[in-house]
Amino acid sequence: MTPHAHEWQRVYGHAVPRAEVDVDQALDAVRPICEDVRARGADAVLDAGERFDGVRPAQLRVPADVLTAALADLDPEIRAALEISIARLRVTCEAELEHSVTTTVADGAVVERRIVPMQRVGLYVPGGLAPLVSTVVMNAVPAQVAGVSGIALTSPPSRDHWDGAGWPHPSILAACALLGVDEVYAAGGAQALAMLAYGAGDCAPVNLITGPGNIYVAAAKRYLQGTVAIDSEAGPTEIAVIADASADADLVASDLVSQAEHDPMAASVLITDSEDLADRVDQALLGQVERAAHVERIRTALAGRQSGTVLVRDLDQAVQVANAYAAEHLEIQTEDSAGVASRIVNAGAVFVGSFSPVSLGDYAAGSNHVLPTAGCACHSSGLSVRAFCKNMQVITYSEAALREVGPHVVTLAEAENLPSHGAAVSIRLAR
Repeated sequence: MTPHAHEWQRVYGHAVPRAEVDVDQALDAVRPICEDVRARGADAVLDAGERFDGVRPAQLRVPADVLTAALADLDPEIRAALEISIARLRVTCEAELEHSVTTTVADGAVVERRIVPMQRVGLYVPGGLAPLVSTVVMNAVPAQVAGVSGIALTSPPSRDHWDGAGWPHPSILAACALLGVDEVYAAGGAQALAMLAYGAGDCAPVNLITGPGNIYVAAAKRYLQGTVAIDSEAGPTEIAVIADASADADLVASDLVSQAEHDPMAASVLITDSEDLADRVDQALLGQVERAAHVERIRTALAGRQSGTVLVRDLDQAVQVANAYAAEHLEIQTEDSAGVASRIVNAGAVFVGSFSPVSLGDYAAGSNHVLPTAGCACHSSGLSVRAFCKNMQVITYSEAALREVGPHVVTLAEAENLPSHGAAVSIRLAR
């Protein structure tokens, strides 16, 4: 690794380390919090919020008039941008919504795969370093398109707004109101997830929890999984960029900086076969980091072991590295971006060409920005309308259809030494 003036690092071949995130250790911290919520309900959630967020709202559920006021006070330009984001995401969600399928296996033998929406889901929207208003959209829209009847959203209480009342950030509440999500809670962290999983106060238990968060949110998801379904254990955000000599160094650098802005543990990785481009990106980063609003946060992320440049011999190896790394966000900025993108099999989302930055996907591409991190893109998918649906099989056989296949059922049951299984069929065939 060769250190540079801004502490950017270069590695060769396939070595792309990630930030050290110990969810198992965080489990020790969240376990008592979750158990306290299970035992004491709303009081435990409020106590934890006061301890960790420094504010205690009068109640967990945000009053309807507060939601209305948040939307009324929302900047018109932000509202217009949110409406565009909602509309574009709704289009893609409606297109991907699966439909029930009925198959006639034989005469009188029908199997239906019925698509059933979750009855009740919990959506988590972080506060933390930034109020992620876009995450309200990314979680709520697919749930609504899926047909979920009960949606509860929770976000940490804020000390800096609402004259100290402790409601979540106004923009988050405004987005909820805009989407018609009226069951909103002022709770964050592990206590919020436990509230959703076990129920507390006005919040009834949910079937599924979705949404990103910090390491303690990830640990709480791991602890509560089984009591409730989860989307994923989201870790620090990450971007990888495959770029060749034709790429614009300023554009590449701006995209690396954009994700480093999220979190000091964010990963920004350039994969290139051009050392000249790597040098130009290094220079562009120096200036862009200094001009950024969150300089220290970005510097820390770029200097971390999880960030750097991977120099490869050619684009074939670049594809191998990208597929091995399985980035949350992968950009392709090469002469044949579409061709390279077609060879990617492991990524949360792929952004093709110079005019498809990750920031577009964060807000208004029509894609979802809740994506697998930490290499999980090799086996997991981003959040979609499918996450809020179940497949349920419905089997309908006539007497004649059962008589046709029944002897085979009996044979297989006896082969497995489960004779009562076979008897449940034979008793019908004997009539």
